[in-house]
Amino acid sequence: MSKKMICALLLCITLICSGCTSILEDSIRRESPHVAATSERQPEEHIEVSSFDELRAAILEYIIQHESYGQLLVRSYVGELYEDIERAVDDIAADEPIAVYSVADIDWTVTRIVSYYEIDLTIEYKRTKEQVESIVVVSTQRYLRAELLSIMSEYLEEAVFLTSLVITEEELTDLVRETYYLNPRSIVMMPVTVVEMFAAGESNMFVELRFAYIGVESRALRQFGTSLAVSVRMNARRAEGENDAEILLCLVENLIGASNYDYATANTISEHGVQNIAATAYGALAIGNAAGEGFAMAFKALCDELGLECSVVLGYLDGMVHAWNIITLHGDNYHIDVAMCAFGGVETAFFKTDSDFSENYSWDMENTVKCNGSLSYEDIVGVEEEEDDDDDDDGDGVVDDEEGVDGSGDGGFDRDGGETGAADSSVDDESSSRGEDTD
Repeated sequence: MSKKMICALLLCITLICSGCTSILEDSIRRESPHVAATSERQPEEHIEVSSFDELRAAILEYIIQHESYGQLLVRSYVGELYEDIERAVDDIAADEPIAVYSVADIDWTVTRIVSYYEIDLTIEYKRTKEQVESIVVVSTQRYLRAELLSIMSEYLEEAVFLTSLVITEEELTDLVRETYYLNPRSIVMMPVTVVEMFAAGESNMFVELRFAYIGVESRALRQFGTSLAVSVRMNARRAEGENDAEILLCLVENLIGASNYDYATANTISEHGVQNIAATAYGALAIGNAAGEGFAMAFKALCDELGLECSVVLGYLDGMVHAWNIITLHGDNYHIDVAMCAFGGVETAFFKTDSDFSENYSWDMENTVKCNGSLSYEDIVGVEEEEDDDDDDDGDGVVDDEEGVDGSGDGGFDRDGGETGAADSSVDDESSSRGEDTD
């Protein structure tokens, strides 16, 4: 063996022993780290797609799950990948209701890794996950009303509906108002309402409602609602009478005894539905202080509890904002203004016709049922003393052999010759126990 060959052999052995292998390995690691790492990078979270429909569905699923980051895997693809990603993102942003409502921006990048592609998605939201999950799909007016009642009785601060109904912001605001006045047993106070509507595809739209209760928290309103329900049940149970007309009179008298007419507050109210406790059923029944609207809401709540047909009328009395009731009895309608019964005597505003009220009251007569029934306060209580003297043979306070107000011949209502002593006794009990029962 020649001397040169021997030297070369010794040099190789020296290099191996002196650590040059690590230098060689380092150079390999630097040159191909991407290939080595990415060949193993296939997390279980990957969604693999191979067509436009799968691509679009996968992006939408991330949005439905309210994910801020997503990654798609493409091994083989039918179509132009980059163009299809752009089209899928644009289609979703424009046509998918949940994306229209909740997504602010979708960013994406594509990385080629040897034999496949990774699509990285970054999604920015303008609504929280809780807001998205609260979306209620409504398809009918009836369902919308039911949802409004549920939301308003829970005193939630916002609600979101997805609907195909054709409805304007003004109509929706009116529907909130109507829901309040139809349900005084369930809703303590009408919220200040802000409505925002925007399209969600060709035939749907989102309706976003924001409710505000000035000076009172939702938790307190829920507590008020519990107290109101107790007061309504308690006062309704105390109504006595042999027919509906007598029961209505008893309700009025008991309500007058349970609550004071707050004339000072009534003078300060400049619009219906104002957020003032005195203008609510809770004010009248649980607090014992009410303006006209508070009496009207309380009276309707009591009638609803007993299954008597009653509505609230929003109008004016001598130019002042005011509210009262219309009841329906045996197919005829009558005005009842409990506040004015308290202020000027029951006979002044109980079972009155449109003609009786037309001089001092004003309301939307065109869209309100006509009140022209033939019964009156005098018919119900039999206050004419000469009739009592002639017909009350046994002295028990009941007119004998006299046809009742409903034509059934069941007699009149025992009111001690038209006075309200029996009702006052009931009211005294009610007034003394109201706080205990409603706490």
